[in-house]
Amino acid sequence: MKADLQTLEKTASQIRRDIVRMVHGCQSGHPGGSLGCTDFFTALYFSVMNHDPKFNMDAVGEDIFFLSNGHISPVFYSTLAHAGYFDKAELATFRKLNARLQGHPTTHEHLPGIRIASGSLGQGLSVAIGAALAKKLNGDKSLVFTLHGDGEIQEGQIWEAAMFAPHNHVDNLISTIDVNGQQIDGPTKQVLSLGDLRAKWEAFGWDVLDMKGNDMADVVRVLEEAKSRTGQGKPIMILMHTEMGYGVDFMVGSHKWHGVAPNDEQLKLALDQLEETLGDY
Repeated sequence: MKADLQTLEKTASQIRRDIVRMVHGCQSGHPGGSLGCTDFFTALYFSVMNHDPKFNMDAVGEDIFFLSNGHISPVFYSTLAHAGYFDKAELATFRKLNARLQGHPTTHEHLPGIRIASGSLGQGLSVAIGAALAKKLNGDKSLVFTLHGDGEIQEGQIWEAAMFAPHNHVDNLISTIDVNGQQIDGPTKQVLSLGDLRAKWEAFGWDVLDMKGNDMADVVRVLEEAKSRTGQGKPIMILMHTEMGYGVDFMVGSHKWHGVAPNDEQLKLALDQLEETLGDY
């Protein structure tokens, strides 16, 4: 059952609370990108994607999702917990020794919902293309979704996959780039400019859509539009424009919160801005 817009926004608020608490709890992690992508994860798992929290790695008859920029694991773990993949109490173990919730998702931890290890950037699109082709071979009409950081697009493997998918008509694939203009060393324009992303992906043969990534209504609308465009010979690429750190005023728009944990005072300031809607873990 698809959640309505108000429910999605309340869920996103709780997930954002979880993110800052998880990163604060171990004084390690990546809050900025996680906060910016919260609306996307919420819409995907509670409205758009057909998935089963009982979790089966083969995912026959289900849509599947691959997180390529694995460092934003806090938003992924919180989303999975609230979607029923595992008890939300386990969020308290984030980045702890011997915990299943490692800083970058790994399959050997056997955490439900995790399909690939995604600590190394640039690999998720290639994996997703393989899964999408497998679904085609199996006659499975379900879709494959991915998420990537814009800094990740500087990786060469991304562009090999970008060529491969249109050439092989991988039209059951919906990929999204989090275009927040920030990476660990600073603004992407200063580190290594990405240029005109729409023109690049269209030149490679992708069907490209733009999304306001911190507007829940637009996130849902564009994801549904993307679904309607599958099966027409082209893979879909969504350019999702977000603000790093969205939802917490002192974190918004700064690369400095890419991988820094809030201290006690900053945590309080952040939580004061985020409504507790589903109960803290």
